[in-house]
Amino acid sequence: MRLSTLMLCGSMLAAAPAFAQETAADAGDPALGNASGSGIGKLLSQGYEIRAAVPNGTRYIVFMQKDQSAYACEFVSLTKSRCGSIN
Repeated sequence: MRLSTLMLCGSMLAAAPAFAQETAADAGDPALGNASGSGIGKLLSQGYEIRAAVPNGTRYIVFMQKDQSAYACEFVSLTKSRCGSIN
């Protein structure tokens, strides 16, 4: 059930990636990445698990979950990612 919810969110994010980026940036989310890629690294160190990954043009959106909390992270480059809460 949770995976299907994440996949649904993934298809919505794939259709509007700019909206997801603006939402995360506006929220001042502490999981936002910097040049060292700490967005995904920080979430992994906090116990979040990768549940799915979907291509979005030349980039990938990775969905991470821990208990009832979920994040979507976009790889901007090999070493840089942006993450935002999706629930």
